[in-house]
Amino acid sequence: MKKVAFYTLGCKVNQYETEAMEEIFEKDNYTVVNSEEIADIYVINTCTVTNLSDRKSRQFISRAKKLNPYAIIAVVGCYSQVSPEEVSKIEGVDIIMGTTERSRILELCEEVKEKNEKINIVRNVKTQKEFETINIDEIKSKTRAYIKIQDGCNQFCSYCIIPYARGPIRSRSLDEIIKETEKLSKAGFKEIILAGIHVASYGKDIDKTPLTGVLKEVAKVDGIERIRLSSLEPTLIDEEFMKTIIDIGKVCDHFHLSLQSGSDTVLKRMNRKYTTSQYRDIVKLIRKYMPNAGITTDIIVGFPGETDKEFAETLEFVKDIRFSKIHVFKYSPRNGTPAAEYKEQVDGNIKNSRSERLISLGEELMLEFNQGFIGKKLSVLFEEESKKEKDFIEGYTTNYIRVKSKKESHNIGSIMDIKIKDTKDDFLIGE
Repeated sequence: MKKVAFYTLGCKVNQYETEAMEEIFEKDNYTVVNSEEIADIYVINTCTVTNLSDRKSRQFISRAKKLNPYAIIAVVGCYSQVSPEEVSKIEGVDIIMGTTERSRILELCEEVKEKNEKINIVRNVKTQKEFETINIDEIKSKTRAYIKIQDGCNQFCSYCIIPYARGPIRSRSLDEIIKETEKLSKAGFKEIILAGIHVASYGKDIDKTPLTGVLKEVAKVDGIERIRLSSLEPTLIDEEFMKTIIDIGKVCDHFHLSLQSGSDTVLKRMNRKYTTSQYRDIVKLIRKYMPNAGITTDIIVGFPGETDKEFAETLEFVKDIRFSKIHVFKYSPRNGTPAAEYKEQVDGNIKNSRSERLISLGEELMLEFNQGFIGKKLSVLFEEESKKEKDFIEGYTTNYIRVKSKKESHNIGSIMDIKIKDTKDDFLIGE
C-alpha cells in the first residue's frame, strides 16, 4: 500500500490546495495518512506569513525524516517560493516547489523515485498572469466547501511577504467557478466559501465580472443556500455592494475585514489603503443593512515604531467598532519587505504585553456579541458531532457564531432554526 501524508500551514487557500493535491495521489491508489504516521511521501504545504510558520515547516520536515528516513519529502507553498535556497539547505528535502504547478506534485515524486535526484521547480511568480486551476472532484467535508476563485495580491503592505510569494492578482474564470459550485451542490453542500489571497480584487485583471457578479451567478445554483466570503479588503464595501448582496439574499452576514491597526499613523506606515474613519463608516454601512452582522478582523501589535499612544488608539478603536472576534498577531519581520528595514523595531516584551491586552479585550467583545443572541432564534448549519460532548452537535450561524445543541432530530448537513439558551466560552448553546 502506497502512503502519502500532508502537513498544511496557513490560510484557507493552502488548505484547499492541499485537498486538491491529496486527490491527485488518491487517484493513483495512494492512501492519505495522518502526518504523524509512517508514509512513503510527505508533502509540507508551507506558509511564510510569520517566522513561526517558517520554523514549524522546518520542524515538520525534520520530524517526517525521522518517521521514515527513506521517504520523499516535498516542500511546497509560500515559504519555498520566497526562500528556496534556505529550504534547499534543510537536510532531507527532495522536492522544492513554490506556489505554482502543484498539479505536477505526483509526477515530480515519481521522478525523484526513478532518478534519485533532487528537484527544484520554483518559478518567478511575478510573471504569472493566468489563474492556475487545480481541481477537486471529491470534497471530503460534507457541510460547507471552499472554492478558490482568485490568487495573488497587488497591495504590497509594508509588512507583508504574500505579494512576493503569490505574485500578481489572477482571477478564476466565472465558468469554472459555476461548474465547481454546481458539482458541490449535487454533492449535497448547502454553503460555499469563496476564497482567495485577495478576494476583493477578483475580476480586476480580466475586466469582466466583478465579485458581485460572481455572487449573483453562484446564488442561482440550485441547492446552495449560503454564500460566505473569506477575508475582504474593507474598501470593497460600499452602498452598491451592500444593496446587491441584500438583493441576492444568500450572502452570509459575516465579514472578515482586515484592520491591522486602529491608529491612522500606523496604518500609513503599513501602506494600508484606508483610514480608521473610512473603516468605521464601512462598518456602519454593513450594520445598516445587516444589523446582526458578525465583523471579525486581524490586528498586528508591535509594528515598527508603534508607540504606547498608537496602541492606545487601536484599543479605543476596537472598543468603538465592537468586533465579534479578533485575531491578534505580534509583528514578525519578513526579509524582503520594507517594514523589516524600519529602524524602530518594538521590543518583544512590549509585543507580548500588547498582545495579551488586545486578546483580553477581544474575548470581552466576543462574549458581549454572543450574549446579545440569548433568547433569539438563529439559523444554524450543523457540521459535526461535538468532540467533547458526544450528545451534542455543532454548527455555525450565518454571522459565524459556533452553536452547540443536543443531537436529537438534528442531522449533520442540515440547516435548522435554533433557540439560543445560553453562551459558554466562544460558542452558543441552543435547542
